[in-house]
Amino acid sequence: MQSILITGANGQLGNCLRDLAKEYQDKYLFYYTDVAELDITDSAAIDQYVVDHRIDIILNAAAYTAVDKAEDDEANAYRINCEAVRNLAMAAKKHSLFLIHISTDYVFSGESSTPYEETDTPAPKSVYGATKLAGEEAILESGCRAVIIRTSWLYSEYGHNFVKTMLRLGSEREVVKVVNDQIGGPTYAGDLARVVMSMLEHQPETGTEIYHFANEGVCSWFDLAKTVMEMGGLGCRVEPISTSEYPAKARRPASSCFNLRKIKSTLGVDIPYWKDSLALIINKLK
Repeated sequence: MQSILITGANGQLGNCLRDLAKEYQDKYLFYYTDVAELDITDSAAIDQYVVDHRIDIILNAAAYTAVDKAEDDEANAYRINCEAVRNLAMAAKKHSLFLIHISTDYVFSGESSTPYEETDTPAPKSVYGATKLAGEEAILESGCRAVIIRTSWLYSEYGHNFVKTMLRLGSEREVVKVVNDQIGGPTYAGDLARVVMSMLEHQPETGTEIYHFANEGVCSWFDLAKTVMEMGGLGCRVEPISTSEYPAKARRPASSCFNLRKIKSTLGVDIPYWKDSLALIINKLK
């Protein structure tokens, strides 16, 4: 039986992986860690953990995700999104482990008129995006066997996310204003967790493969907010505003839609439409 180390196990994806683990109990032994159990910025601690628990696979769901805060906290964002990732990659190389790492649509500029493919050149516009790209580069440079999955607009029944915020605001306010000129693909963390587990059956023999994953279909944040209110049975009115009217420290990609062809052909799966996954979660949260 192979042993899997899950880092960032208390986050959205980490919790969804915990939920899914029961389906794989006869195949894998799971070790769940967050910063209290394992400091991934400490390379010696990772080495020790990997040896002590005879780890075969690392699923890195840990990240610094406070996009605006990162603009003033670059050192910390870099430490978690790059240096810690480098440590995991070096441990994977040293001990011949397989690494799955989660990255983001923010590695792109958002200026493309077509959905982003895995081979497109990254050009992040924020500290968060730059530190996540640096993490990807650290994996590539390490020479370890890895898969990088870029995802976007992650939400779930766990933690803090846009969908839960809209449900809360919708029950508190009569009107919310949401940007309508940023387009992307909402992603349910539970669907991403299934893809992560499926990827264990499609490990590259050498080097690193990059994949894009989001739920099928695209929308604006305004469309997403409006759909949340409708599905949640909330009377709150959603008004569209432009990015220039919404003061945010970090620049967001205007269009970060993904081309999903590669991951669909590799895994041979149908990806759920964003509204279908959203409806499931809103019903759960209600």
